[in-house]
Amino acid sequence: MSKNPVVHFEMGYFERERMKKFYETAFGWNLQQMGAEMGNYVIAQTTATDDMGMVKTPGAINGGFYQKTDNPLSHAPSVVISVQDIRSAMKAVASSGGKILGAMDESGGHSMEPQLIPGVGLWISFQDTEDNRVSLLQPGDGS
Repeated sequence: MSKNPVVHFEMGYFERERMKKFYETAFGWNLQQMGAEMGNYVIAQTTATDDMGMVKTPGAINGGFYQKTDNPLSHAPSVVISVQDIRSAMKAVASSGGKILGAMDESGGHSMEPQLIPGVGLWISFQDTEDNRVSLLQPGDGS
Protein backbone atom coordinates (compact mmCIF):
# COMPACT_ATOMS: atom_id res chain seq x y z
CA MET A 1 0.00 0.00 0.00
CA SER A 2 1.35 3.43 -0.89
CA LYS A 3 1.70 6.12 1.75
CA ASN A 4 -0.94 8.87 1.70
CA PRO A 5 0.54 12.10 3.12
CA VAL A 6 -1.12 14.74 5.27
CA VAL A 7 -1.31 17.76 2.97
CA HIS A 8 -3.52 20.27 4.80
CA PHE A 9 -4.78 21.10 8.28
CA GLU A 10 -8.13 22.49 9.33
CA MET A 11 -9.27 24.19 12.52
CA GLY A 12 -12.52 25.76 13.53
CA TYR A 13 -13.22 29.29 14.66
CA PHE A 14 -15.95 30.90 16.70
CA GLU A 15 -15.07 34.51 15.81
CA ARG A 16 -13.46 34.79 12.35
CA GLU A 17 -11.89 38.24 12.64
CA ARG A 18 -10.43 37.47 16.08
CA MET A 19 -8.96 34.21 14.72
CA LYS A 20 -7.48 35.96 11.68
CA LYS A 21 -5.86 38.67 13.79
CA PHE A 22 -4.38 36.07 16.14
CA TYR A 23 -2.72 33.90 13.47
CA GLU A 24 -1.56 36.85 11.36
CA THR A 25 -0.03 38.57 14.41
CA ALA A 26 1.32 35.56 16.32
CA PHE A 27 2.70 33.57 13.38
CA GLY A 28 2.77 35.87 10.34
CA TRP A 29 0.43 33.63 8.34
CA ASN A 30 -1.31 35.05 5.27
CA LEU A 31 -5.05 34.45 5.57
CA GLN A 32 -7.45 34.66 2.65
CA GLN A 33 -11.17 34.94 3.27
CA MET A 34 -13.37 32.91 0.94
CA GLY A 35 -17.00 33.82 0.25
CA ALA A 36 -20.30 32.41 1.44
CA GLU A 37 -20.31 29.95 -1.49
CA MET A 38 -17.25 28.33 0.15
CA GLY A 39 -18.77 28.39 3.66
CA ASN A 40 -16.74 31.49 4.66
CA TYR A 41 -13.67 29.27 4.76
CA VAL A 42 -10.39 31.05 5.50
CA ILE A 43 -7.29 29.75 3.70
CA ALA A 44 -4.12 29.84 5.81
CA GLN A 45 -0.81 30.15 4.00
CA THR A 46 1.85 29.12 6.52
CA THR A 47 4.67 28.63 4.02
CA ALA A 48 5.64 29.86 0.56
CA THR A 49 3.94 28.26 -2.45
CA ASP A 50 4.69 28.06 -6.16
CA ASP A 51 2.52 29.28 -9.03
CA MET A 52 0.34 26.14 -8.70
CA GLY A 53 -0.22 26.73 -4.97
CA MET A 54 2.02 23.83 -3.95
CA VAL A 55 4.34 24.32 -0.96
CA LYS A 56 8.00 24.99 -1.74
CA THR A 57 9.37 23.61 1.53
CA PRO A 58 9.23 19.79 1.75
CA GLY A 59 7.23 18.67 4.77
CA ALA A 60 5.46 22.00 5.28
CA ILE A 61 1.69 22.27 4.86
CA ASN A 62 -0.86 25.04 4.57
CA GLY A 63 -4.35 24.89 5.97
CA GLY A 64 -7.61 26.61 6.63
CA PHE A 65 -10.26 27.58 9.12
CA TYR A 66 -14.01 26.93 9.12
CA GLN A 67 -16.90 28.16 11.28
CA LYS A 68 -17.44 25.86 14.25
CA THR A 69 -20.92 24.44 14.72
CA ASP A 70 -22.77 22.79 17.60
CA ASN A 71 -21.36 19.44 16.43
CA PRO A 72 -18.41 18.51 18.69
CA LEU A 73 -16.62 17.06 15.64
CA SER A 74 -16.17 20.62 14.36
CA HIS A 75 -14.27 21.69 17.49
CA ALA A 76 -11.03 19.74 17.23
CA PRO A 77 -8.30 20.37 14.65
CA SER A 78 -8.38 18.04 11.66
CA VAL A 79 -5.97 16.94 8.96
CA VAL A 80 -6.49 16.29 5.26
CA ILE A 81 -4.95 13.16 3.72
CA SER A 82 -4.09 13.13 0.02
CA VAL A 83 -5.22 9.99 -1.83
CA GLN A 84 -4.97 8.88 -5.46
CA ASP A 85 -8.54 7.51 -5.64
CA ILE A 86 -11.04 9.01 -3.20
CA ARG A 87 -13.71 6.35 -3.74
CA SER A 88 -11.25 3.53 -3.02
CA ALA A 89 -10.05 5.42 0.06
CA MET A 90 -13.66 5.83 1.24
CA LYS A 91 -14.15 2.07 0.93
CA ALA A 92 -10.91 1.46 2.86
CA VAL A 93 -12.04 3.84 5.62
CA ALA A 94 -15.40 2.06 5.95
CA SER A 95 -13.95 -1.45 5.82
CA SER A 96 -11.36 -0.48 8.48
CA GLY A 97 -14.02 0.67 10.94
CA GLY A 98 -14.32 4.37 10.04
CA LYS A 99 -17.46 6.23 9.03
CA ILE A 100 -17.90 8.54 6.05
CA LEU A 101 -19.36 11.83 7.33
CA GLY A 102 -19.87 13.52 3.98
CA ALA A 103 -19.28 16.98 2.58
CA MET A 104 -21.06 20.25 1.96
CA ASP A 105 -22.38 20.42 -1.60
CA GLU A 106 -22.38 23.53 -3.77
CA SER A 107 -25.82 24.58 -2.51
CA GLY A 108 -24.70 24.37 1.14
CA GLY A 109 -26.48 21.08 1.76
CA HIS A 110 -25.05 17.79 3.02
CA SER A 111 -23.82 15.16 0.57
CA MET A 112 -22.40 11.69 1.07
CA GLU A 113 -20.55 12.06 -2.24
CA PRO A 114 -17.10 13.65 -2.60
CA GLN A 115 -17.39 17.30 -3.57
CA LEU A 116 -15.19 19.18 -6.02
CA ILE A 117 -13.31 22.12 -4.55
CA PRO A 118 -12.49 24.17 -7.67
CA GLY A 119 -8.77 24.23 -8.41
CA VAL A 120 -8.06 21.78 -5.56
CA GLY A 121 -9.79 18.42 -6.04
CA LEU A 122 -12.41 16.06 -4.63
CA TRP A 123 -12.96 16.24 -0.86
CA ILE A 124 -14.97 14.40 1.79
CA SER A 125 -14.66 13.98 5.55
CA PHE A 126 -14.76 10.87 7.70
CA GLN A 127 -14.65 9.83 11.33
CA ASP A 128 -11.91 7.43 12.33
CA THR A 129 -12.20 4.66 14.93
CA GLU A 130 -11.16 7.13 17.67
CA ASP A 131 -13.91 9.69 16.83
CA ASN A 132 -11.51 12.10 15.09
CA ARG A 133 -12.82 14.02 12.07
CA VAL A 134 -10.38 13.66 9.18
CA SER A 135 -10.69 14.49 5.47
CA LEU A 136 -9.71 12.83 2.21
CA LEU A 137 -8.56 14.81 -0.83
CA GLN A 138 -8.03 13.53 -4.34
CA PRO A 139 -6.04 16.40 -5.90
CA GLY A 140 -6.94 17.51 -9.40
CA ASP A 141 -10.09 18.21 -11.36
CA GLY A 142 -12.04 15.25 -10.01
CA SER A 143 -11.72 12.96 -13.02
